[in-house]
Amino acid sequence: MDLGLTGKVAMIAGGSSGIGLAIARELQREGATIAICGRDPGRLAAAREELSALAPGKPDASVVDVCDNAAAADWVARTAAEHHAVHILVTNAGGPPAGPTSDFDLDGYRAAVELSMLSHIGLAQAALPHLRAAGWGRILMVASETVRQLIPEYALSNIVRPGLVGYVKTLVHELGDSGVTANVLAPGYTATPPVLDGLPAGADRAAALRDMALAAGIPLRRVAEPEEVAAVAAFLVSARAGFVTGTVQVVDGGRALGG
Repeated sequence: MDLGLTGKVAMIAGGSSGIGLAIARELQREGATIAICGRDPGRLAAAREELSALAPGKPDASVVDVCDNAAAADWVARTAAEHHAVHILVTNAGGPPAGPTSDFDLDGYRAAVELSMLSHIGLAQAALPHLRAAGWGRILMVASETVRQLIPEYALSNIVRPGLVGYVKTLVHELGDSGVTANVLAPGYTATPPVLDGLPAGADRAAALRDMALAAGIPLRRVAEPEEVAAVAAFLVSARAGFVTGTVQVVDGGRALGG
């Protein structure tokens, strides 16, 4: 299936590892011009080399802390200037720490808002003029299944991430027939570095992921692979998804069961 992404300029925040890198891989294979950012120069360099081996063209890789709004906006401006357009923006950042509501003071809540809501909105606000100018654009905000189904031990995520849904559902009315869509991707437990770090040394990956306590409440009896989440992301930012906007797409193996 041709997703219609050849020549599109795609920016992926947090694209040096985990779900962000998996999305960058998918879009690179589809012929998009890729720009990723992250905080770790070593991881960024490794990701850039990996992506370069997948398809022609060397992706851009920039050291950016997405909580630094000026730096994030500058990343968007530099990418637009270098490639003369921005068509796709995937906002993605690490999640806030786990714990019940009583574990955090107000500074903890403020930090969660900055990381898991305002960093996404800041990138979107910076990119929107370029997406509108292109007459074709996709915004995809990577959140968590907690926007649909709260998890008691992740209080900050339960409280903060749903703000992205409110932003996107409001934004789509303002976008109108501009050719720009906006959606939220809500992955469940996924085999990203924080999950993989908990596996026993030398363990069979597939078996270990099935045996994890995290998998017990998932009907498919395993956590997701990043590539499975990325495949859904690639569709949502594609030409094929031109009539999909304002939605929350959960990728959780059936854990929430549409709740």
